[in-house]
Amino acid sequence: MSDQNETKILLKVKGLKKYFPVEKGFLRRVVGHIKAVDGVNLEIKEGETLGLVGESGAGKTTLGRCVVRAIEPTEGSIEFRLGDDRVVDLAKLDKKSLREVRRHANMIFQDPFSSLDPRWTVLDIVGEPLKNTKKVSIRELEERVKALMEVVGLEVKHLKRYPHAFSGGQRQRIGVARALATNPKLIIADEPVSALDVSIQAQILNLLKDLQDEFQLTFLFIAHDLSVVEHISTRVAVMYVGKIVELAKTDDLFANPKHPYTEALLSAVPKPDPDIVTERIVLKGEIPNPANPPSGCYFHPRCPYQKDVCKEAEPSWEEVTPKHFAACHFARELSLRGVG
Repeated sequence: MSDQNETKILLKVKGLKKYFPVEKGFLRRVVGHIKAVDGVNLEIKEGETLGLVGESGAGKTTLGRCVVRAIEPTEGSIEFRLGDDRVVDLAKLDKKSLREVRRHANMIFQDPFSSLDPRWTVLDIVGEPLKNTKKVSIRELEERVKALMEVVGLEVKHLKRYPHAFSGGQRQRIGVARALATNPKLIIADEPVSALDVSIQAQILNLLKDLQDEFQLTFLFIAHDLSVVEHISTRVAVMYVGKIVELAKTDDLFANPKHPYTEALLSAVPKPDPDIVTERIVLKGEIPNPANPPSGCYFHPRCPYQKDVCKEAEPSWEEVTPKHFAACHFARELSLRGVG
């Protein structure tokens, strides 16, 4: 891919919010909101893999589903570049227009069993996106599905089988084939290997990397396992209580974190050398309730470096070093421990 294409922005998310109403009483009166995604700004370049990490409840899956309009965002824009270089705002498209462009962005889900309809054969599952997005004959559909089966490493003779007849890794390969059916430019991979055995995880990750090279795919890769993210990602964004708190190239973020939350996450990454002993940073308390987040910096109740300003003022998003962004009052002053 040329340098010019590498600099093109495929997806630009600006001010994205997703608030879920909190209802109470017989009349279902709205008494508050769960701020699952709270003002996220992100850019993903063509051909790269942006890893999105954070604890459970940080809002990663909600963000991914908002990007493809699987759920409706509350506020913000989702600018997406189509094949003819037109840029459309997915957040503002009506249902008919959204259906026409949705084939350019698909999802791979976390659970390879529950995400596949048990009453459908592999041919039905993988062929469904094609039938929904363009007119194809039965023969064309079957030929396309056969080709996709071979691409993801499954046997064509299993087209008439149902999901229960496959292993977890094979079911996830079916999910990958379904995501590829419409020749998308962007794939949202929502923890695609977390439900699989470790030995199978490596196979699926290597498959995704091979497919990215073959089909010029762009990934938003959602995960909580930083070892997996390091293996597959070009850049990494760290999410905490609905906000992005750090963003950098993978090597830079792992070696030189600028946010205390990232430092804590990295301290839990297993070290390949048993002679290397490092102290794990155990954060006090639990991740805050997104319906009632703390004042100032959301991370301050758990931060070992917090000061009075952290309780009072929300930190600004700034470029601490070239192409390394963080939202921390002391990002330029702290010397945080990474993974060497």
